[in-house]
Amino acid sequence: MAEGKMKSLAKDTAIYGLSSIVGRFLNWCLTPLHVYIFTNPIEYGKVSYIYGFTALFMVLLTYGMETGFFRFMNKEDENSTTVYSTSLISLGTSSLLFILSCFIFIGPISSWMDYTDHPEHILMMVIVVALDAFMTIPYAYLRYKKRPIRFATVRLAFIFFNILFNVFFLVICPSIYTSYPSLIDWFYVLDYGIGYIFLANMISTVIILIMLVPNMMGFKYNFDKQLLGRILKYSYPLLILGVAGVINQAVAQLTYPYIFDDKDEAFSQLGIYSACLKITLVIAMFTQAFRYAYEPFIFAQNKDKDNTRSYAQAMKYFIIFALLVFLGVTFYMDILKYFVGERYRAGVDIVPIAMMGEIFFGIYFNLSVWYKLTDKTHFGASFSIFGCIITVLINIIFVPIYGYVASAWATFFCNLIIMSISYYFGQKYYPIKYNVKVIGFYTILTLVFYLAGTQLYIENEILRLLYRTVLLIIFTVIIIKRDLPLSQIPIINKYFRK
Repeated sequence: MAEGKMKSLAKDTAIYGLSSIVGRFLNWCLTPLHVYIFTNPIEYGKVSYIYGFTALFMVLLTYGMETGFFRFMNKEDENSTTVYSTSLISLGTSSLLFILSCFIFIGPISSWMDYTDHPEHILMMVIVVALDAFMTIPYAYLRYKKRPIRFATVRLAFIFFNILFNVFFLVICPSIYTSYPSLIDWFYVLDYGIGYIFLANMISTVIILIMLVPNMMGFKYNFDKQLLGRILKYSYPLLILGVAGVINQAVAQLTYPYIFDDKDEAFSQLGIYSACLKITLVIAMFTQAFRYAYEPFIFAQNKDKDNTRSYAQAMKYFIIFALLVFLGVTFYMDILKYFVGERYRAGVDIVPIAMMGEIFFGIYFNLSVWYKLTDKTHFGASFSIFGCIITVLINIIFVPIYGYVASAWATFFCNLIIMSISYYFGQKYYPIKYNVKVIGFYTILTLVFYLAGTQLYIENEILRLLYRTVLLIIFTVIIIKRDLPLSQIPIINKYFRK
């Protein structure tokens, strides 16, 4: 039975993963577009600064409702339609109030953020984050109904439109303006610069909201105040967890302008750090794809007796493939460094550190199953607050001395610590027999292969890449022979039976 569950999880992960990987890759391609157009890291640093606040308010405006939604949708004594409609009404109301409040108080907000030159940049992202927060429930409903194809289609549509409008405003319009300014000068301002990044995002978000409207129709809306109270009681620790988590991941974007005395230096450091950090999105893509399939999976499987075995297997395969991705990225850094412009490449050394931090966070997410299923979500909040304190302190103390490198190490140590603490308490309150020996074996093996691939100096770049490719193939073969036997793959098994 556990094998059947893993096949179902793998199937959903593959579909979510395809949309996440393809979508993230396409969105990923916007980074070189941006850094090669805005060659001064200061400009890209300002973009990262605004998006840092967007990430923070995205968590605040969803206030843990996504996980609470899954928890109550899978309770036998709850009406699923009521849960869905109540969640929609709650998030819709709070998102609308957020937009109205920000429009009224944009003056004080832009002054507090020290971003008074273009307050409309902030307002555009206010609309984006409010709509994104509201749309988490329709997206979650698609996952609950096991409609990964529809989910993937909408997600990819956003990426498509975002890229389309970025290219239109940043590439096509300047070209047209050079030769025929009268055609577009009624809506296009040549020196508006990074503002078009935010405008493209806002237009794309509105289009996606329209696409999701059919998923919010066809049933009677019923707002249950008592149900909302129960959901919020369950979810509010997850809000704290989420806020602490986003601070852990976006602390550089949120703090650099306040850490450095020189604002230009702050945005320059932030621009380099943020651009190089985008290279690590390869592992973030894998983690997110797994998360989309895993969260509804853990609540759905909670009723089965052998659920802990499924969770242990999921953890094992997550770590194995995450380490494979880690080696793949670090081995081909000689190619991936061209992903960012020349003035940004000084920061590529942070990539291995940041990637391991992402893997630790992915493991921490997998471990979170114990406090979500036992309704002890306050533990997750406590862990994340503790990690947040560590991250902020390391950044405040060491970033002024060592620059953005300190931010990468802060994330590494923070995620390592909260991962370890969560494992300890998880074994106490909801014991799961993770295969620690296999996980330890692959961790050590990855370290050996990483050192063998990066510390042996080969001057010729082609030979160096060939050597690392051979190492990667050997590592993959070891995985297949030890923990992914080819005979278990249906098409190969069928062939050998013949």
